[in-house]
Amino acid sequence: MSIGKRLYQIWVWFCFIVVFLLIYPFFVLFSFRDSWKKYGHFFNKVWAYTVFGSCLLRAKVEFRFKPDKKQPYVYCANHSSYLDIPSLCYALSGYFLFIGKASLAKVPLFGYMFRSYYIAVNRHSKLSKYETIQRSFEAIDKNRSLAFFPEGTIPKNADYQMIPFKDGAFRVAIEKQVPVVPVTIPYNWLILPDDGKFVPNRRLMKVIIHEPIETTGMTLDDIEELKNRTFDIIQRELIIQNKEEVALV
Repeated sequence: MSIGKRLYQIWVWFCFIVVFLLIYPFFVLFSFRDSWKKYGHFFNKVWAYTVFGSCLLRAKVEFRFKPDKKQPYVYCANHSSYLDIPSLCYALSGYFLFIGKASLAKVPLFGYMFRSYYIAVNRHSKLSKYETIQRSFEAIDKNRSLAFFPEGTIPKNADYQMIPFKDGAFRVAIEKQVPVVPVTIPYNWLILPDDGKFVPNRRLMKVIIHEPIETTGMTLDDIEELKNRTFDIIQRELIIQNKEEVALV
């Protein structure tokens, strides 16, 4: 690794950690009441904007529809990097809840913030999965959107090819009759690969929010169709956005 790349790596992680520590007291303060949590979530957006800016990462959000502020959505995004959570914080407006794996809740400091504001699920526990569904229903009843990574994990050797989606996000959307919004994050696998090295690369961080898929009138018998339709929209866009890399394969 060149000296310049090493220095950039140090600077990125310095910004990432220091900014988090500076705003951490606000996470703690606003976690005490449910009605305050939207303010704590706002500081997650502050964290994302500050880190992307200070690390000189260009960011672009492309909305292909105009969200209705009175309408909760189930956002479903591909998952290829630890950068995906701050990317959605940067891109999506309002207070929404992430649904993430339980291991996130065990990360020092970050874990407290995540389990205080969002929903952590242990996919090996039937009880945890049931509780996650119920908490998701409650969030939508409070007019809060949800953000899922329906692959359930960052795939091994993650790139622009996804692994099959799990059912949870689509069950919630159908049972509560709210739209599913596919979200494509095309380049995070290049910016911060999940290869254990944690070496960031400067590149455009882009998020594409697709038009919603309406679920009105759907039943649980339609989960597979809804899941496949969402998958196809995101996968097609990943290939289009990464066409230069695809051409080199």
